[in-house]
Amino acid sequence: MLQALEIIIKAAPGFHLMGTATNGIEAVNFCAGNTPDVILMDMQMPRMNGVEATEIITTSYPGVSVLAITAFSSEEYLVPALRAGAAGYLIKDSEPAELLGAIKAVFDGSAAISPSVSQDLIKAIREAHDTRPSAPDGLAPIALSERELEVLRLLARGRNNPEIAAELHVAETTVKAHLSRVMAKFGVRDRVQTLIRATQFGLVELSMD
Repeated sequence: MLQALEIIIKAAPGFHLMGTATNGIEAVNFCAGNTPDVILMDMQMPRMNGVEATEIITTSYPGVSVLAITAFSSEEYLVPALRAGAAGYLIKDSEPAELLGAIKAVFDGSAAISPSVSQDLIKAIREAHDTRPSAPDGLAPIALSERELEVLRLLARGRNNPEIAAELHVAETTVKAHLSRVMAKFGVRDRVQTLIRATQFGLVELSMD
């Protein structure tokens, strides 16, 4: 699989492969001496698994985006990866075009989730909301502007930044700015955690229409 990923990325215009690692410890150490934009992280590796490595990297190197690549589509693997800070989650049998599109998406600050696991993600977020229907950790509800709420609701319907911009008739940079402010208010790092927090506050309901 590692060799296949190398071939796909090396052959893709606009992409540069900086290096590879065979376990989580190597991945963490690689970040200490390099500045990759995106890391493709396997979830099951020797010495240190992908979830542990992802959490260390996203905490210590916030400029690095992690895209989880795994053979498992179940919630058991999906949720820990996203909670650790992964910006996306792809199944290993994804087509090359889907893989490259996901790398570009997380590089641009968006989320990338394989269609085959989208329902698992929605189920997990809904369960988190059902078990904690009030504001998390006893916090008071956070005030959002009407435009921030509109962006959140479209995000919960599966829209990406360009689609949100088109529906609201604003620039894509404006959408990114609204999302950044929402993330700052929620105290989260990425779009997936934003959705989890928004459902916990009761601000949105998830749908994939």
